[in-house]
Amino acid sequence: MTLKECKKEEKADREFQKKFKFEGSINVLTRMMVDPAATEKRGGGKNLPLRRGEILDVIQFTNQEQILCRNSQRRCKSEGAETLPA
Repeated sequence: MTLKECKKEEKADREFQKKFKFEGSINVLTRMMVDPAATEKRGGGKNLPLRRGEILDVIQFTNQEQILCRNSQRRCKSEGAETLPA
């Protein structure tokens, strides 16, 4: 990884911590795949745009209906658990 990419990731992590009031280091708990049968969503607000079969990093299980995730572009937002297989 180049220095530029490293700094870009650090900046994205700082923005994530500020936006979601997340304290401590960001640790990926697990990875999940978006249900291939789910409809694709554009996202917006606090939801990620979803693509079928996309792999998401799970950062925090907030409650039974929402999960804090990060996609491959390092965008972090909460996502409804109904679109992710258990």
